[in-house]
Amino acid sequence: MTEHKGVSLHIGLNFVDPDHYQGWDGELKGCENDARDLIAIADKAGFETSLLLNGEATAEPVKAAIADAATRLEEGDLFWLTYSGHGSQVPDTNADEPDRLDETWVLFDRQLVDDELYALWSKFAPGVRILVLSDSCHSGSAIRETLDAVRPEALDGALTVPAANGMRTMPKAQQEAVYDANKALYDKVQDDVPDGDLVDVGAHVLLLSGCQDNQTSADGSRNGLFTQTLLGVWDGGKYEGAYKRFYNAIVAKMPPWQSPNWMTVGPASAGFHRRRPFTP
Repeated sequence: MTEHKGVSLHIGLNFVDPDHYQGWDGELKGCENDARDLIAIADKAGFETSLLLNGEATAEPVKAAIADAATRLEEGDLFWLTYSGHGSQVPDTNADEPDRLDETWVLFDRQLVDDELYALWSKFAPGVRILVLSDSCHSGSAIRETLDAVRPEALDGALTVPAANGMRTMPKAQQEAVYDANKALYDKVQDDVPDGDLVDVGAHVLLLSGCQDNQTSADGSRNGLFTQTLLGVWDGGKYEGAYKRFYNAIVAKMPPWQSPNWMTVGPASAGFHRRRPFTP
């Protein structure tokens, strides 16, 4: 088999800057560990790795690291991006979302809007493989007023004391306050990038996220529930199946109130999906 290059970026935030988030620091417990555990897999697999934690994980360094990877990877190479932290939403001002809400990653200094990620995917050469693991709440998960408690039967001993409210989502009232206070910033972010549905992506992008659109992702004192389950299936590298079987094995071990999502962007690539996970 032809050898390909692997570059990875691992992001973990146990807290964010309350100055931007209107007094909210978003405290979590398992996100740094998620990033460190996943970078250990990448190091063992021979990736060129980078780690951004908490105050290091601001929007511009994250975007710069992704753009830099795009300049160094060619057809068949793999970029592996992992994010562990809060997920949220901002109003969709460029009308490219059916629900009129853009999903975000809650970085230290501001939210990274999904339109920004789509624009970054377009910088990669056709045929580059991109794997994104996001242990965070997505889409509609952030709009609920009251978050369900983590169900204890789904958590192992390391997760029996969930952090904060137990879920990796910005509460709705906080979400609205942050947007209202920074409306000009988030509207400009969307104005400065192409509409997501107009971006031409030639890379093969596979997203495995911690939950479905209408769900929240559980945090814990050691790892997030999604990452904990993924690590269990991976079993220290003993796992030998392909991506779809890997995903299905994770889903089978997750509770019904948190079902990981599988999504692709760009041209279909059966060859990518048939590979063993985390293989450059």
